[in-house]
Amino acid sequence: MKHNVSSGTALAMPAGPRLSRLGINLASRYGIVVAFIVLCTFLSIANEFFLTWGNWTNIIRQTSINGMLAIGVTFVILTKGIDLSVGAVMALAGAVGASLAITANSHDIVVVILAACAVGAALGAVNGIAVSKLALPPFVVTLGMLSVARGITFIFTDGQPIPNLSKPLLWLGSGTLLGIPVPIVLLAVVFGICWFVLRHTVFGRHIYAVGGSERSAATSGIKVPRIITLAYVISGLLAGLAGLLLTARTTAALPQAGVSYELDAIAAVVIGGTSLSGGKGSLVGTLFGALIIGTINNGLDLMGVSSYYQQVIKGLIIVGAVLLDTSRRK
Repeated sequence: MKHNVSSGTALAMPAGPRLSRLGINLASRYGIVVAFIVLCTFLSIANEFFLTWGNWTNIIRQTSINGMLAIGVTFVILTKGIDLSVGAVMALAGAVGASLAITANSHDIVVVILAACAVGAALGAVNGIAVSKLALPPFVVTLGMLSVARGITFIFTDGQPIPNLSKPLLWLGSGTLLGIPVPIVLLAVVFGICWFVLRHTVFGRHIYAVGGSERSAATSGIKVPRIITLAYVISGLLAGLAGLLLTARTTAALPQAGVSYELDAIAAVVIGGTSLSGGKGSLVGTLFGALIIGTINNGLDLMGVSSYYQQVIKGLIIVGAVLLDTSRRK
């Protein structure tokens, strides 16, 4: 005799798999926050000065530059690209901004900011056009731009620092606004704007669509080359702004500024959960990834760990994050 089984009973998922899937979802959504809390707990035990207000202000101030770079790189990686040129781009943009803000011939600070951002956006556009129109590999294109931008920076500065910056520019790096350091305020503004763009605009949805499948995105009527180019423009623009902030913090434009900054930015994005295969990730995760990188740097400094070992540790963290992303996709 056949027994009728209700559809609800037949389709019900066993408790074990349901709990497993729930755990995976929670880990994917809040794992980066838990990791950050665990890291802070460990460092606070290891060093008594870690949780002081002055130290945390310093951490967030230092994170602001890498945070801006990472936000821009997030747009690129979401389209299944990569940007290795941001460190060199920020050096060139910082040098151009500094040349307009030396004490002897100081321009309005708004002009200085726009000039630095324009330099970054222009170099980002070159990257984007080479990737989207010429179909060149992003790795090769941005690696080439890294070398080109670094070379132009040395030519522009004649290999010498540009000191004697105007007070308005120095204020960007060391000033406060309503008691909050200006770099932190700028990071918050940039994050808020970019978060809104990715989450609540058509362009943001197109970024995710292109990263998910360029062919499907093109079939849906999305102008894929335009979206990819704009992603690199945003990355370059934010690299330009970050370069100006770095120049203001160091009180001079250094031709060797920004070396290896691209690694920290990419590490922040990957640690934050953005998939290198494109189409998946969030700026909230990127921000926590940047905070984790900044916290690790600060904690290791407080514990007296050599900068050489810090590079090894950050490299291992990047590899671990990529392995985690690969296993999650599988």
